[in-house]
Amino acid sequence: MHTDLLTAQALAERLLITAGVPAPAAAEQAELLVVAEAKGLPSHGLLRLPRLLRRLGNGTASPTSTGRHEWQSPCYLSVDGEQGLGPVVALHALDAIAPRAEQFGVAVCAITNNNHLGMLGYYAARMADRGLACLGMTTSEALVHPWGGTEAMLGTNPLALAVPAQPVPLVLDMATSKISMGKVHDHAIRGVPLEPGWALDAEGNETVDPCAAKNGSIAPFGGAKGYGLGLGLGAMVTFLTGAAYGTDVGGTLDDDHPSNKGDLFVLLAGGRHSASAYLDQVRRSRPADPDTPVAVPGDGARDRYRNSVAQGIEIADSLWRELTALDTAREAVLAD
Repeated sequence: MHTDLLTAQALAERLLITAGVPAPAAAEQAELLVVAEAKGLPSHGLLRLPRLLRRLGNGTASPTSTGRHEWQSPCYLSVDGEQGLGPVVALHALDAIAPRAEQFGVAVCAITNNNHLGMLGYYAARMADRGLACLGMTTSEALVHPWGGTEAMLGTNPLALAVPAQPVPLVLDMATSKISMGKVHDHAIRGVPLEPGWALDAEGNETVDPCAAKNGSIAPFGGAKGYGLGLGLGAMVTFLTGAAYGTDVGGTLDDDHPSNKGDLFVLLAGGRHSASAYLDQVRRSRPADPDTPVAVPGDGARDRYRNSVAQGIEIADSLWRELTALDTAREAVLAD
């Protein structure tokens, strides 16, 4: 299904508001989902919405919580998300610590009991637009097998960082797995096989079947180095937030369990040396393919977003039918 961004955003907002989410919070959550679609990351886009609506409906996600804040020091904020919507809780926390970073040079927020954040680079980029460097980390259910292992023992444990620059910031957003589980689900919805080496099935055998991979595990990126980075990030986030470890984490890929993963953001005030000139040097360096200029992290996603604004986005037909059916049911209830 081909649609424009405004239509997709309005549909998502309507469904969230019907589920009890206040309009400003519905707009925040919907925007993150649609921006992910527009940047070519459907794994973190609208396919997450039906599950989120079910979680709102059964009480495992709160439509109204913005998180309970407790300052551990002038620069360290502890947040109990109280099962609120991931972007709503995280953005409120970042808005709280940003002035502290500007005042003291650094500020941290450690978040627990928060629903799925979605695209982690979204938050880092927003802080970079404010003139702050940002590190963002989060954990997930055990989805990734250790290097040399066959069982899911650690999360995809992504890392995002953003550094202010002109005309656009440097934004890196990467999982420590070869792919996200959201991408596995997206491939399953579209009926597209995975690439070899991405995943194992439940018995520990390589598979390109996304349905089999759902019950198996994803490979760490970069072999032992990616595994080590993912394990280290997971341990650090959990150590600082007090969230659950590895196989005890739940609540972002199911309907019924409270989310008990951890989220960590570090904001740093800018120094005197801009990265702009250096990033431009990298972009102007000699490419391997003369027809493909060298890019820096964030360039490709930004180009895809511009194209999506102009040309619209493609949503899997089955997902669009599900969302529009929910919208039709909403209208019928309102008509009664």
